[in-house]
Amino acid sequence: VQLQASGGGLVQPGGSLRLSCAASGSIFSINTMGWYRQAPGKQRELVATITSDGFTFYADSVRGRFTISSDNAKNTVYLQMNGLNPEDTAAYYCNADLATMPKYRRLELWGQGTLVTVSS
Repeated sequence: VQLQASGGGLVQPGGSLRLSCAASGSIFSINTMGWYRQAPGKQRELVATITSDGFTFYADSVRGRFTISSDNAKNTVYLQMNGLNPEDTAAYYCNADLATMPKYRRLELWGQGTLVTVSS
């Protein structure tokens, strides 16, 4: 079971990017998926999460600019980022709280980071 993230890149201030993260493998269920980020020299911080029922949570710093969504049929989570500013520059990591099959096992997985750089 693994998470594969994509969609990072270089964008100008005020621009937009969309990140995607797909979970693959022998997955029984996914409880929560989310995005975290880590800027150089800083600790990793929560950006947004979404539950399997569609409940969302956002960090204050991104609320109103970022939107998290998911496609449960594809085991994929998205992060639409609008109004980006240089403070959003970081490596973005997807995270999933899921259960595997055939042997039920609860796991917390991290995807590889995808770099988002906001600069003119």
